[in-house]
Amino acid sequence: MNFETLIFYFLASILLFAALRVITARHPIHAALFLVLAFFTAAGLWLMLEAEFLAITLVLVYIGAVTVLFLFVVMMMDLDLGKLRQGFWQNLPLAAVVGGLMALEMVLILANKSFIADGVNLAQRHGADYSNTKELGRLLYTDYVYPFELAAVVLLIAIVAAIAITLRHSKNTKQQNPAEQVRVRSADRIRVISMPSEKVRGEE
Repeated sequence: MNFETLIFYFLASILLFAALRVITARHPIHAALFLVLAFFTAAGLWLMLEAEFLAITLVLVYIGAVTVLFLFVVMMMDLDLGKLRQGFWQNLPLAAVVGGLMALEMVLILANKSFIADGVNLAQRHGADYSNTKELGRLLYTDYVYPFELAAVVLLIAIVAAIAITLRHSKNTKQQNPAEQVRVRSADRIRVISMPSEKVRGEE
């Protein structure tokens, strides 16, 4: 076993432990911190696969934005941990079945000979002028352009649906009309009143 394989097993074991603690930690803040650890170790594994762009994207986007947002929301909200843990054991059988199916799918994919052959090809070292960002962009916009566009449409629909579901109209909501603000005149907002000057007592 060489040093690279040892590092892989070390990061993989930490990743599995952190992922397990994300769903078993009692406190939401602890779960979010374990999620940060899982993202860091996953980024380390991607660095070993020469996917530097994906690794730095995982750190910047998921750790620097999404997970930090989770932490702020959890810490600012007064969460009732008792209610959050209700129904955990009732949903455990269904969750175990779904998790088992996902694990089976991963085993079937990893056992595929074509996947192993592709993995051997990916493990080959590249030169100093190799850019995985350029290669990723080329694959996204050539071989996988239709799945990429389909994923973009699905995400757009999800954003619009989330806004439509959470949008609430209230009679007390105050809104601004930019068109009326642009057409405003000084005579509509300012009224000049002519008043006689007043004298201070003692000056008369």
